Amino acid sequence: MACLRPTARLSATDGVEHQVPMLTPGVANRASVEATGCMGDHIDLLVAFDDEAVENAAPAMAPDGIVVFDASKGPPPGGILADTIQVFAVPFGRLAVRDLGRDLLKNCLGFGIVSRILGIVDEAAEGSLRQRFKRLPAAVVDTNVDAFRIGLAHADEIGLAEGNSPWTVDQAEREEHLMIAGNEALSFGFLAAGGRFYAGYPITPASEILGWLERHLPKYGGIAIQAEDELSAINMATGAALTGARSMAASSGPGFVLMQEGVSQLGSAEIPLVVVDCQRAGPSTGMPTKVEQSDIGTMINGGHGDYPKVVLAPANQRDSFEIGAFATNLAQRIQGPVIIAMDRALSQDSTTVEPFDLEGVFVDHAKRMTREEVQKLEEYKRYLITDDGLSPWAVPGTPGGQNLVTGNERNEWGLVSAEPRNRKRMIEKRSRKIESVRSDLPKGWRWGDAKAPIGILGFGSAGPILERAAIRLADAGTDVQVLRPRTLWPVLDETIDFIRDCERVYVVEYNEAGQLAHLISGAGAPKERMISIRKYDGTPFRAVDIANTILEGEAAQ
Repeated sequence: MACLRPTARLSATDGVEHQVPMLTPGVANRASVEATGCMGDHIDLLVAFDDEAVENAAPAMAPDGIVVFDASKGPPPGGILADTIQVFAVPFGRLAVRDLGRDLLKNCLGFGIVSRILGIVDEAAEGSLRQRFKRLPAAVVDTNVDAFRIGLAHADEIGLAEGNSPWTVDQAEREEHLMIAGNEALSFGFLAAGGRFYAGYPITPASEILGWLERHLPKYGGIAIQAEDELSAINMATGAALTGARSMAASSGPGFVLMQEGVSQLGSAEIPLVVVDCQRAGPSTGMPTKVEQSDIGTMINGGHGDYPKVVLAPANQRDSFEIGAFATNLAQRIQGPVIIAMDRALSQDSTTVEPFDLEGVFVDHAKRMTREEVQKLEEYKRYLITDDGLSPWAVPGTPGGQNLVTGNERNEWGLVSAEPRNRKRMIEKRSRKIESVRSDLPKGWRWGDAKAPIGILGFGSAGPILERAAIRLADAGTDVQVLRPRTLWPVLDETIDFIRDCERVYVVEYNEAGQLAHLISGAGAPKERMISIRKYDGTPFRAVDIANTILEGEAAQ
């Protein structure tokens, strides 16, 4: 339950001082058997291997938190941590080198200390450690277990004997779960929906997609290939898609930019492909391991010329699986690029989820023609003008299904044509594709008080944080409603209506320019009702900070 701290003063435009109730990090269980999709409001337990770690983490520490410090080179820095924080100074590095000959083993030694702090039974903690390292040689596993046991022995010496822990972890019935990251879940969805070719070049935070598919695609007759660069990756995936294989390519910001000419070709030549952008802090190399959502403009406005595309945005691992499968089918339907907007936190962070519903995944062949269907035609027009913009197509090699694929504008047979009337008809045909599927695009997740005048909007890994922020605000007496869009482009009516139905909407995003807010206002939402909450230092939002910013904003109205 959240608690109120002494009110802060905020000067409003009317010159009157308003009392603003500010939330402090809530008092809650140290660990929970309830599902949670984001970080907590504060750091309860910090394992620090040097002074800098303490200095950086100190402002976010809970008042009653615990710090376990590697005292191999001396005590932790003084005057930084609150007096209420309990500190265990343990010479991890020195013990690991003295007893096992390797400084690296201090991690498992520290795990022994931490498991005692959390009140985890020694046998259960050791079993978890063995499970984590089960693919390593037995000698390596045994060495890490030895380090863990040294940690337990040292815990006894500092008053953390088994059964004498400061905290207790709740117990729950064991159930079947997956421990999976967003990149892995997305790859799983692609595979389940018939995806069989992937090309990519290693880049943080997209590399896990290549690694996962390299392990699993070959089992189902598929191929995952590491290209020499992103240009090769997008063109390899395009070539595979032209043969009829359900294909995907992925990268992060710098590599995604290199793929833009290829993505434009997908839109022009009407080639189905899933393209994933695992966003990270930019520009250029930026901060590869930090969260950001600053590629919105590139995903929607990148490339050159007018061409149809869809941009989808999952927010958690289950969403990643479902949208990975949906995008694989959607690319076949629109015969063009479907872009999936991930971000660093969602891509690489793991959580436990219930097993995915594989029975609910199907393979949609859309307007792909069979050999028999092609043979019934008087003539095959690959780019036939249709009311919905979607042309029936046959994969290369289908008898009677020959056609030309070019980067130039073309007529219905695929022959190069710059004739003005043809150009206009082709542009309009391709644009009609999006309208034909708009009603089927993933709707956003809604929660909170549907009648509340205050709204919060954000996408991707910000979604679970907004849900917790809404709970914190309700505890403080301020009800809000929340929308997390799953379709970024085209901007759906539900997003515009959400803004129009609220008096004010706080748009939460990880970038400096307010790209999401600009996108939505450009699509017709009233700009004057939107207030941006932006973060671009590479660290994730905390629900308590969002809640406090909204409380301050509301007090100023």
